[in-house]
Amino acid sequence: MSIFQYADEEGLGKVAAVDTTHVTLGVDNVQVLRNMQVNRLVALRSSRAGQHYIGIIQKIIRRFMEQREQEACMAEEMSEADECREINTVRIALIGTFYDRYLEQSNVFRRSLESVPEIEAVCFPIEGEQLSRFMRAISCQSGEHLHSLCLGHYALDEEAPAFLDANKLFQRHAVIVGSTGSGKSWATARLVEQIAQLPNANALLFDLHGEYQSLTGEGIQHYKIAGPHEAVHGGGVNEGILHLPYWLLSYEDLIHLLVDRSDQHAPNQAMLLSRMVVDAKRAYLERAQAGDLLANFTIDSPVPYDLAEVLDALGRLNAELVPGARGERQGDYYGRLSKLIARLENKRTDRRLAFMLNPPAEVHNLAWLETLAEALLCGKEHQPLHRGGVKVIDLSEVPSDMLPLVVGRIASLVFTIQQWTDKANRHPVALLCEEAHLYLPHPVREAGVEQAAPRYFGRIAKEGRKYGVGLVIISQRPSEVHPAILSQCNNFITLRLSNAADQQVIHRLLPESLGGFAAWLPMLDAGEALVVGDASLLPSRIRIAEPKQKPNSRTFNFWEEWSSCGKHNGIRQAVHAWRMQSQAGE
Repeated sequence: MSIFQYADEEGLGKVAAVDTTHVTLGVDNVQVLRNMQVNRLVALRSSRAGQHYIGIIQKIIRRFMEQREQEACMAEEMSEADECREINTVRIALIGTFYDRYLEQSNVFRRSLESVPEIEAVCFPIEGEQLSRFMRAISCQSGEHLHSLCLGHYALDEEAPAFLDANKLFQRHAVIVGSTGSGKSWATARLVEQIAQLPNANALLFDLHGEYQSLTGEGIQHYKIAGPHEAVHGGGVNEGILHLPYWLLSYEDLIHLLVDRSDQHAPNQAMLLSRMVVDAKRAYLERAQAGDLLANFTIDSPVPYDLAEVLDALGRLNAELVPGARGERQGDYYGRLSKLIARLENKRTDRRLAFMLNPPAEVHNLAWLETLAEALLCGKEHQPLHRGGVKVIDLSEVPSDMLPLVVGRIASLVFTIQQWTDKANRHPVALLCEEAHLYLPHPVREAGVEQAAPRYFGRIAKEGRKYGVGLVIISQRPSEVHPAILSQCNNFITLRLSNAADQQVIHRLLPESLGGFAAWLPMLDAGEALVVGDASLLPSRIRIAEPKQKPNSRTFNFWEEWSSCGKHNGIRQAVHAWRMQSQAGE
């Protein structure tokens, strides 16, 4: 039975103008005009049986005619002069077509327009029981079945759960944005806990501040990039401690990290560093008797090598004396590598970078990379105790200037392994990038370490769908996120945005017909989101459901805290933890 069964007298008005994405409605009844609301749904009758066009009210206009227009009407000897005193119009954005029956299914909504409404087509409200039935039909069509993805409930109908097409959400990448306190972390936690419930889930969440450590359960595994404390006391992948050794860096990353581009000898330094790294990798493979790898490895191959050997070789060249016509003379690179050697030695002794430049001995085994890759990339089914569907990676102790390099290399590792995995054995993985503006910034003229992550994520955004790598960009400042990466995302979960520049970014990314939605962004309540994109059949305002486990991102109530006493003074412990470089203060 059709949801939309209307009598003509229930109409709001008739179509007076049509273009490809909008129609203009003429409304004669002033009381009907008063009852209409912006962003409410309407149905327009189609000339084809069993079809209705669905639209969203964008603008309501009541305009009184000027005196000369009234006189012109009077000159035409119209029977009722009152009809000439005002022109009431409503602008409606067309968003799709509703079919009573479509391919053997009943009550189907499609985000497409095979045609547009005809002039004089009658428009009807979608409200009350019809609204509830319509929203339930949308929910069922979006996936009201086992393992469906539900963020919350539609604001238009609290009884209708808001289901999303989870396949399209990750296939075509997504954006979750919202100002501080808007509920962005709740929305992320809600998404994570539903992913974790799946029997073979596979996702990585980059947690920059440790706020998702409170999320626990069978489908969630926590890892931490080794801080100075772990560098001293040890700990491996099985203990939840991750190292990212220098030999996993690409040649380009290594150059950005170690070579000062402003140095006049930078080209020679880069060339020699490349040569020394290749020699050190060759020496490692020869000692390991890995003949099959010797013939094919490159400077970017993930082969361990001894950084001390590279440093010694550079030191010898920097101090080399060679035979000359009148005795010994300085070699070609004498003194030209001093800055490179000093930078390398300084970084090796920096405990903050021990996870990369001074990792434990077991990290330098060829088999270690397989252990790391399996921990990060295996689905829940193949994880120990089935714990690791969602891998939360704590980056809170990584130096801020190294974040782009660290996150970028993890993403590159994921993407590269997916590329080299046989198609039949690929298991899709999603990368959830919390606080993305901190490591996916706008491009700069002089590319350095800070552009490492945008370089890798840019490729994932463009090609990830082919290899089963999905992106979810999460940020409170979308205006500071690399625009080329945002432009590849086709799903938007937008909570309240108060900054005009951030609002403008989302407005530009939305389809032209839905640009009016951006006007709601500064007025959304905490926990409310506008959901637009391929994963949402209907562009909707949704109330995000409260996650079962809340992230540690609560907002402090300053006045209440200042008004109460008895709280423990933890400053001494904080100072000790700072010195120990460990939150545990050990």
